[in-house]
Amino acid sequence: MRLLCLLQLLCLAGCSASRSRDWAYHGAPMYADLTARELKAVRDYLHGIPELELTEVRSKTLMKNSILLIELHLPRKHEALRALDRGQAKPQRQARVIIQFGNKTEPNITEYIVSPLPSPKTHIIKTFKGARPIRFESRPISAVEYDHIEGILGKIANKAHKLLFETTGGFSFNNCSNRCLTFSDIAPRGLGPGERRSWIMLQKFVEGYFIQPIGFEVLINHQDLDPEKWNVEKVWYNSMFFDSVEELVEKYESGDVEKIKLPEHDDNDLYSSYIPRGHSNTATNIHGPKLVEPQGKRYYVDRNFVEYAGWSFAYRVRSSAGLQVFDLRFNGERIAYEISLQEAIAFYSGDTPAAMQTKYIDAGWAMGSSSYELAPGIDCPEIATFVDLYHYFDTDKPVRHKNALCIFEMTTAMPLRRHFDSNFEGGYNFFGGVDNAVLVLRTTSTVYNYDYIWDFVFYQNGVVEVKVSATGYIHATFFTANGLHYGAKVYNHVLGNLHTHLIHYKVDLDIAGRENSFETIGLKYVNFTNPWSPKNFIVQSKLHRTEQKTERSAAFRFGKKFPRYVHFYNPNEKNKWGHQKGYRIQLNSHAHSVLPRGWREENGISWSRYPLAVTRHKDSEATSSSMYTQGDPWDPVVSFEDYIRNDEDIVNQDLVAWVTVGFLHVPHSEDIPNTATPGNTVGFFLRPFNFFDEDPSVASRSTVIVRQGKDGMPKVQRWTPEVIGHCVSDKPFFYNGTYAGV
Repeated sequence: MRLLCLLQLLCLAGCSASRSRDWAYHGAPMYADLTARELKAVRDYLHGIPELELTEVRSKTLMKNSILLIELHLPRKHEALRALDRGQAKPQRQARVIIQFGNKTEPNITEYIVSPLPSPKTHIIKTFKGARPIRFESRPISAVEYDHIEGILGKIANKAHKLLFETTGGFSFNNCSNRCLTFSDIAPRGLGPGERRSWIMLQKFVEGYFIQPIGFEVLINHQDLDPEKWNVEKVWYNSMFFDSVEELVEKYESGDVEKIKLPEHDDNDLYSSYIPRGHSNTATNIHGPKLVEPQGKRYYVDRNFVEYAGWSFAYRVRSSAGLQVFDLRFNGERIAYEISLQEAIAFYSGDTPAAMQTKYIDAGWAMGSSSYELAPGIDCPEIATFVDLYHYFDTDKPVRHKNALCIFEMTTAMPLRRHFDSNFEGGYNFFGGVDNAVLVLRTTSTVYNYDYIWDFVFYQNGVVEVKVSATGYIHATFFTANGLHYGAKVYNHVLGNLHTHLIHYKVDLDIAGRENSFETIGLKYVNFTNPWSPKNFIVQSKLHRTEQKTERSAAFRFGKKFPRYVHFYNPNEKNKWGHQKGYRIQLNSHAHSVLPRGWREENGISWSRYPLAVTRHKDSEATSSSMYTQGDPWDPVVSFEDYIRNDEDIVNQDLVAWVTVGFLHVPHSEDIPNTATPGNTVGFFLRPFNFFDEDPSVASRSTVIVRQGKDGMPKVQRWTPEVIGHCVSDKPFFYNGTYAGV
C-alpha cells in the first residue's frame, strides 16, 4: 500500500511538472513581439479609417497625421495568468499604436489599442494613469524633422562657411565630399513644458564623430510645424555667446572673437577610429580561445519561448524601451511574472551650453528599436542562436533588424561550487566541483553615441543576474579651461564630460504565488553574559528583521543607508525547514541621484530617487517612464512618484520591485577611442533565500568527484562523457549590419 501511494505521488508530481511546462509553452506567445504581418495589418487597418486622415510618416511635411510607433500591447496580468496557470485560452493579441496628429487645429499625440490580431477590427484610445494629456511638443524627434534641422543648419553653415572652414582646416557642412561636418542634437528640447528648442553642436563627420567637436553650437527653435518659421536663438563659439549667426560672423571678421584653429586633420592617424595603433605583444597568427558546444546545444528555443537547466521563460524586445522577460520559472515554479528594462538615462555636466543641457532619457529615442545586428565572435559567441527583431518606429513599414538578439550557453571559467578536502598529510579525502555553465539572453541598444549591452544570465542554482554593460563613445564637447571642473581633457580641444548613467528595471516577483511580503534584514550588536564564563561578556551580531508594511516604507532613498538584505517572500509557503520561501535582490551598483528632488527635469525621472521601491501590482502602473519624458521631463505623462504616493499596504500582496542601478563616469584618456566594458557593468541578482530545500544545482550532472583509492590513485566519478573531443567553426566571419523594411 505504501509503495502504491508513493507511485501515485510520483505520478502526480510528474504530471504536474509536465502540465506546468505545457502551460508555460502555451502562454509564451502572449509576450511575443508583433510579427511583420501583424505590424502591416495594424498599419493598413488604421490607414483605412478615413477620419484619422493618416499619411506616410516619411512625407516631408510636419503638418500631417501619421503613425509613430506600433508595438505589442501586453495583456492584463490576471488574464494572462489564466492561460499560464490553468491552460485556458490566451487573451487576444493587441497592438499599442502612437499617432501624431500634426494636421489638426490643436496638434496632439494619441495612443490607441488596436485588436484583435492578426486581423484588427477595432481601436480604442489608450490613456495614462490620471488621464494625463500628451503634449505634441513632447513627441520623439523624427527622421523628417531631422531633415528640416539639417536644412536650417545648411543655411547657418552657408553664413558661417569661412569661419567653419578655417576653424576645422577644410571641413564644411554643404557641398563636401570626404571632409564634411555633421551634428549632434541635445535634449531635453527646452527649459519648460511646451517648448521645442534644441542645442545642436557641429562635429567633424569621421569615424567616431562624437568625440570630434569643433567648438560651434547653436540653439534652434523648431517648435512651429512650418520649418520656414524656425529660427536661431543663440550661437556659442569658443566660450562666447552671440544672438545670431550674423553677429558671430561680423565679430569673427573684425577680430573681436578669438579664432579656433583645430590641429591638422590626418585621416591615417584618426584618434576616434578603431584601427589598431601602437605595439601589441599578442600573437596575431593564431586565434584566441573560442566557445564550443562539443555535443550540441543544451537549451531549447521555440520562437520567444526558452528552456534551459530547469529554467523557462518568454521574452520580447519592446521597441520603446527594450528587453523584457516574462513568466520566469525554475523547475516549473514561477519566480517572477515580469523582469523588464524600463528606462536608461545619462545626465551630463559641462561648460558649453550643449553640455549643460544634456540630460538624455533614452526611451525617448526608442531605445528598444536601436537594437542592431550582433557580430558573431564579438558581441556573442559564434555558436549562439541569433534572432531577428522587427520594429515599427518612425517608418512606413516594419523594419527587420537581422541577428539583433542572441541566446547562448557559456562557461564562466569559474566553478559554481568546489571543495578540496585535505587530509593534512599530503593527500586528500575528496575533491568535488561543479562546472558553472549559464544561459545568456542578450541584445544591445546603440542610442547614438553609447552602446548598452543588455544581459539576462540564468545560473543552474536558481540565480538570475540582470545586468548592463556600457560601451560606445563618450559624449564630448569642445575643451575650455573651465571645463576641467566638469570632466577631463581627453584629446586636443576635446573635453570628456562627466555624467551619471542610471538604469531602471521593473521586477514583478511572484514567489510561490502572488501573495508576497517584503522585509529588510540587517544586523544588531547584542551584549550578554558569557554562559560558560560568567565573568565575561559576549558581543556579537544578531539578525534584525523589519517587515516593510507600506509602499512609502519600502521606498529607499539614495543618500540614505541601504539595507544589507532585501527579501521578498511568501508568508503562506514554507520550505522543508520551516522558512518562508523567498528570493532576495542583491544590487551591483554605484548609483546615486542626478538632481535634487523636485528640481525641474528631475520630476520626469522620479524613479531615480530610489535604488529600490516596492509597490502593489497594478495594470495601470505598467511602466515607470514613457517615450515622452525626454521631450517633457518637467510635467511628465508618467510620474513614478504617483505609484507610491498613496502609500498602500504591501503585506501579503502582489508586489513589484522597481530597481535603479548605475554608475558615475568621469571620462579619462583611456576612453579614447571609446569606452570599454570592464568596470562599466552594473545590475542586480535575484538569489533564492530559503526558496529551495537545498541548492538546486545539486541536480547538475556536470559534477565531478575525485577520491583517493586504497592504492593511492585518484578515482574519478562523473556523470558526463569523459572525453569532450574537438569542435571548432569552419565558417569565416561575416557581418552585414544592414536593416530594412519588410
